[in-house]
Amino acid sequence: MSSLVIDLFLLGIAYIILIYFVATMTKNTLRRKNDSGDDGDGGIEVTSPPKIDLPPGVIWPSDSPTRKPKPEPVEF
Repeated sequence: MSSLVIDLFLLGIAYIILIYFVATMTKNTLRRKNDSGDDGDGGIEVTSPPKIDLPPGVIWPSDSPTRKPKPEPVEF
């Protein structure tokens, strides 16, 4: 037989074995019901916004003082 025929035959056997393993490994995930309410996006759900490091002297508007300090009287 030609080496091309032998190579094609071995390639076909390898393909069949590969498809068999993929089918057996994914069978369990297809049968499982997913009633956890997960939308499938993965990762950890973060509800708080990220803390951003601001340069010195810059503050967020929500962190601003609620009362303005009274100016000190100027003596002449």
